[in-house]
Amino acid sequence: MSSDAQQDFAYAFLSILFEGAPFILLGTIISGFIDIYLPAGTMDRFLPKNRNLAVLAAGLMGAVFPVCECAVVPVIRRLVSKGLPVSYAITYMLAAPIVNPITALSTWKAFQGQGPWMMTGGRVLLGYLVAVGVGLVIARFSMRSILRKSLVDKIEKEAAIPKAEEPCSGCCGHHHDHDHAHEHPKEDGRLVAAMRSAQKDFVDVGVYFTIGVAITALFNTGIAPGAVWLDGLAGNTFIAPAALMALAFILSLCSTSDAFIAATLAKFTWGAKLAFLTFGPMFDVKLLFLYQSVLRKKFILYLGVALFVVIWLVSIAAQKWVIPS
Repeated sequence: MSSDAQQDFAYAFLSILFEGAPFILLGTIISGFIDIYLPAGTMDRFLPKNRNLAVLAAGLMGAVFPVCECAVVPVIRRLVSKGLPVSYAITYMLAAPIVNPITALSTWKAFQGQGPWMMTGGRVLLGYLVAVGVGLVIARFSMRSILRKSLVDKIEKEAAIPKAEEPCSGCCGHHHDHDHAHEHPKEDGRLVAAMRSAQKDFVDVGVYFTIGVAITALFNTGIAPGAVWLDGLAGNTFIAPAALMALAFILSLCSTSDAFIAATLAKFTWGAKLAFLTFGPMFDVKLLFLYQSVLRKKFILYLGVALFVVIWLVSIAAQKWVIPS
């Protein structure tokens, strides 16, 4: 690799790293506070008791808790360890980067003059429906077939705590001891514990994120420049959406900024751009590695294939029947 190529790679790597790292930090700080301050089962109380309705509601949580795909993974990891059902967690994880006001606003702004309301509405609706569909399917499977073994063991260990040792109501999460007086830790002690928990999550998630960033930077500087073949794919109704989804997977753009890239792909159809904007925030290179901190590798493979096929088919249908060419 020449010195210019090395500089280009370093610049691309650091640019992506610095763009995503603040969101990782934000997500891990939130997860640390969830670990220390949020009693187990709290999230369940905000969702309907009916399982299917709860999945539908989880898909809309991104409008209330707007986070990008980089920040949502550590948050989901902590919520699942606190007892949030896997189907609800994954529904929120997939929907939140798309079904949130920041992403909607950036999409609307990027597509000015190109049907901004149609693209924004189509993206949010498709993202929500796909996430909810995945959640409803996952609800039929055991968490052992979905989550990493270490995470499942932690959940089962916490669930096995005897009733007599449950946390006191509205408390700090410490357990009652019937032989000794229960004491609340000082507030600054809990803050330190929350930051330590966040630090551990940041290191765990940051390793996977850095690997994904390195692969993305290598593609952007070593493969993508001069790739005229990308233009040749744009005219094919069936190949164009798949090509843009593959591009979204490799580029690993943030959901709050990817619309500005999609809007420049003038040769591609509306449906292909919709596929790009929906698949990328749900499954890209950096997420492939981030997901491994929560999910089993086999499940990640199935999830990626399912998302690709469903979004590909829907984008083709949308291009054919919703928007005239």
